[in-house]
Amino acid sequence: MRLTKVIVTAMKEEADIIINRFNLKETKKLKNLVIFEWERENEWEKENIVLALTGIGKIGAAIGTSYIFENYQVDKLLNIGIAGSLGNIDVRVGDVFLPNTFIQHDMYLPFEGDHLDYAKAPIFLEYAIGENLDLNKFGLVMNGVCLTGDQFIDNEEKVNELREDHGADLCEMEAFSILSVAREYDALDKCVVIKAVSDGANSEAKDAHMDNLEFAMNNSVDVLELIL
Repeated sequence: MRLTKVIVTAMKEEADIIINRFNLKETKKLKNLVIFEWERENEWEKENIVLALTGIGKIGAAIGTSYIFENYQVDKLLNIGIAGSLGNIDVRVGDVFLPNTFIQHDMYLPFEGDHLDYAKAPIFLEYAIGENLDLNKFGLVMNGVCLTGDQFIDNEEKVNELREDHGADLCEMEAFSILSVAREYDALDKCVVIKAVSDGANSEAKDAHMDNLEFAMNNSVDVLELIL
């Protein structure tokens, strides 16, 4: 039996850290989507690790995740990347979240009805992991609210608005889209989202986002390794 554990990330700078850590090799390139793979074998079975580098934003994330479900037998789907903190004073750059509630914050339709839940309702995950992760060098936050939108958040007014409207902890640009695709394939129970804090989504976010990327991503990949 071949078990395929899939890692989905958006940015090349994020992917490079994972590629180097797991010694992955590029196996497929479309226009924007790039696939990397590594197969390892233990005494019971062959295990295939696949990385989908999708590009930034909801469109690329949906395309990449759909490609994965159409071409692999997915045993676990892990979205990993950096995110902006929405102002929890106890959260530091480099802390890692495993959020369990996901909201698409930039969707607006002035209509109601269950037929719109795919876009307007939160997505919830239940994790059976985390309690046994022994981490001392950075904080690990189980659960929390993660917002997804096709906007890079870099001003305090927007941070306050998002925090007040949604009670959210993090903002980023892919998770809700990835999970929406997984839901279509009845695979939410296979999903894990790992987000490391890189910035405060404020006026300094553009520079902090990149300055802290390597540090934050290495922390999130430490968590990824323990889960894998």
